Amino acid sequence: MATTRDPEATRARIFDAAVAEFARYGVAGARVDRIAAEAKANKQLIYAYFGNKAELFTRVLAKAMLDLAVAVPVDADDVEGWIDGVMDYHVTHPEVLRLLFWEGLEYGVAELPDEAERQEHYREKIAVIRDGQDRGVVTDAIPAADLLFLLIALANWAAVVPQMRRIVVGAEPDDRERLRDSIKEAVRRIVAC
Repeated sequence: MATTRDPEATRARIFDAAVAEFARYGVAGARVDRIAAEAKANKQLIYAYFGNKAELFTRVLAKAMLDLAVAVPVDADDVEGWIDGVMDYHVTHPEVLRLLFWEGLEYGVAELPDEAERQEHYREKIAVIRDGQDRGVVTDAIPAADLLFLLIALANWAAVVPQMRRIVVGAEPDDRERLRDSIKEAVRRIVAC
């Protein structure tokens, strides 16, 4: 009996395998043959569906960022809750920050292929912060874009460098919770009017 081909299922398997491969090895270290083997797909299908390895990475990261934005939208009326949501999201989706970290390591300050789209994505988040500033629920002492960047850094840094969190803060669950509480306190103070 002949097997029925399912291009969408194949694309999804390739995509999932690419997420894992890029999160583990970055763009330079990722191997298309490993992605194909993990996805149980023909290597040529990867190129046909997604272009080259760099284009596949761009699409993987764009999807990861969109998923995060949809799952945890910025909320100027509850910045602390938003930060908590971002931190929770990264616990359950550690690949997102790994992908971002690899992107930073491998591309540095070079302009990214999808940079204009991503800037638009962040302009929307900045507008939410600016609206909060205009309404007086978030400080306007720090420009909205800078404030968003600082808040993202606070929410992400412990997950990006877990070894530093362990070395500086400790490894016990109480240590992690205390750090989370400290981050939220810092956020409250940073955004306070």
